[in-house]
Amino acid sequence: MPGRAERRGQASVELLAGIPALVLAAAVAVQLLIVGYSLTIADGAAEAGAAAAAAGLDGGDAARSALPGWARSRSTVRADAGRITVALRPPSPVAALADALTVSSEAWAGTGRDGS
Repeated sequence: MPGRAERRGQASVELLAGIPALVLAAAVAVQLLIVGYSLTIADGAAEAGAAAAAAGLDGGDAARSALPGWARSRSTVRADAGRITVALRPPSPVAALADALTVSSEAWAGTGRDGS
């Protein structure tokens, strides 16, 4: 029958074995939150660009201006006939992962998808 000290040692080993799994789960959760936040930013920028285009201004410039500084270098903005598209690569420790998790949002300046 194992003694009390041996059981305590076993619990410590089990805890140490579980820590990497907890760290990985936390990293995945944080990455998913960052992706969600990036989508919110891209959506707001596309809406700002479409509103500017509807007012007769340059929608692409307005969309770029609506992005926070860190996101401008990670984004692609296209403006075509009142349709504003913003694609944003979220921050990630792995570049290939950031490319795979790229989010995109579109907005139109007109009442329909054709810009009219």
